[in-house]
Amino acid sequence: MVNSIHFLLTYSCTWECDHCFLYCSPFSEGAFTMEQIRSALTEATGLGTVTSVYFEGGEPFLFHPLMVAAVREARTRGFQVGIVTNAYWATTVEDAQIWLATLVELGISDLSISDDTFHQDSDNNTAKNARKAAEALGIPVGSICIDPPTVVAAEASEGNRGKPIVGGSVLFKGRAADKLVADLPRRPRSTLKTCPHEELVNPERVHVDAFGHVHVCQGISLGNMWQTPLSRLMKKYRAEDHPVVGPLVKGGPDELADVYGIDAGDSFVDECHMCFLVRRALVDRFPDYLAPRQVYGIDK
Repeated sequence: MVNSIHFLLTYSCTWECDHCFLYCSPFSEGAFTMEQIRSALTEATGLGTVTSVYFEGGEPFLFHPLMVAAVREARTRGFQVGIVTNAYWATTVEDAQIWLATLVELGISDLSISDDTFHQDSDNNTAKNARKAAEALGIPVGSICIDPPTVVAAEASEGNRGKPIVGGSVLFKGRAADKLVADLPRRPRSTLKTCPHEELVNPERVHVDAFGHVHVCQGISLGNMWQTPLSRLMKKYRAEDHPVVGPLVKGGPDELADVYGIDAGDSFVDECHMCFLVRRALVDRFPDYLAPRQVYGIDK
């Protein structure tokens, strides 16, 4: 039962972080119009189960007037609203308060700020300015901290005893699958038989983008909401019938590779790493379901 819709307000971003799920950059294309946002919110209302929406990206503050208008529209319709940002705009605490002032009036429920070494390189940074400003204004605020991958203590679980594992909180999909896997320990593909990070059968949240894609996981689309209304897409969704999700539910990325005869290698850092590489190999076969191409690091 979907209870949250996450708008990828834009794929454009101020940075090109190595860990980005969506391969976002200053050159990425795709941003919502206000008309599209209204349409998607109407469909979210029609589902009858959605209670909250998030505006994220990319970097949603790059389209600040649109973001504020979208927040206002969502609040008018009774949704709780959150925003995810890298806080590039918070050059000082005072300036950050100016950027956030309208959001106070609208009553957002959460401001999530990326504050880690992928985004900031000092203790005196824009993320901390934004947090101080939000706290001063009474906005509920939290930090998103992604730790770089590291090789940590040997795995102690049965069957893996003595094997090194990867620490940190990076998920190896998007740019991370290309930029952050070097020299990390690998696992045999035969052990990668689940999807440990997403609820694919009964998703509680989906991401939607301006191209119309409805993502159950970044880069896996259930269909296009500009062609088939979001409410209808969600109501007719059956994981087992989806050409990509079906094999993943049955046997993880190992099954997905087997079903379509994809040889992406014999070992991988984790499930996300293998899944992303296999999906990228299938983009041309399933362009309606593995989209948009840019989130796979593929030019149009």
